[in-house]
Amino acid sequence: MRRLLIAGNWKMNKTVPEAIELVRGLKERLKCVEDRDVLICPPFTALYPVSKELEGSQILLGGQNMFYEEKGAFTGEISPLMLKDVGCSFVILGHSERRHIFGEDDKLINKKVISAVKHGLIPILCVGERIEEREEGRTEEVIEKQVREGLKGLSSKDEFVIAYEPVWAIGTGKTATPEMAQEVHSFIREILKELFGEEKAGRVRVLYGGSVKPENAKGLLEMPDIDGALVGGASLKAESFSAIVQFDREA
Repeated sequence: MRRLLIAGNWKMNKTVPEAIELVRGLKERLKCVEDRDVLICPPFTALYPVSKELEGSQILLGGQNMFYEEKGAFTGEISPLMLKDVGCSFVILGHSERRHIFGEDDKLINKKVISAVKHGLIPILCVGERIEEREEGRTEEVIEKQVREGLKGLSSKDEFVIAYEPVWAIGTGKTATPEMAQEVHSFIREILKELFGEEKAGRVRVLYGGSVKPENAKGLLEMPDIDGALVGGASLKAESFSAIVQFDREA
């Protein structure tokens, strides 16, 4: 069975004192989590102090984005070396907000994915369709293009995570039903089989993101091809994020 990964994407939230307070609350509530991985992705300004606060904890640290070059004249960007330097082991790439607000395309995202893997970071490649694409019956077409283009150049030896985030469910309060999400996750797994073989496809974790809350997490995370969650708003409070992390598969 693939090990669950519950990741919190804090987006553009939390000052450093607020981030420290949240991390302390998470550490207190998540002392005994052993059968799943927990990851938090604070804003860049909080990464270093949060990293220090996480020392001795099992909670993992990730960045929300990065540029593909190691250094240079790229004002406002963060390099993979910088993320590694402050203790990150993961990085979120291709999030819908990066695609649709900041205009990142599959080619740019792929460069970032390749760079992350090269520098020992595990990329979480986000894919997902807009509401009009779903209504036009183009969900699989959109997802397949994003997966194939985003992972171009990787091999079965490389470690990566996929996060399916239907754009229409991010921050809207709407959530794909467990069955709807499972259908897309299963489709993604079939693409991975074509690209990397059945064994690798069986090991890749595919997360669901899009208004994940304590009330709907269990139904989603019990689906056979959903291996965790990329949590937005609910990751900003220790109580709600911990509740998602600690859901009981057996209950």
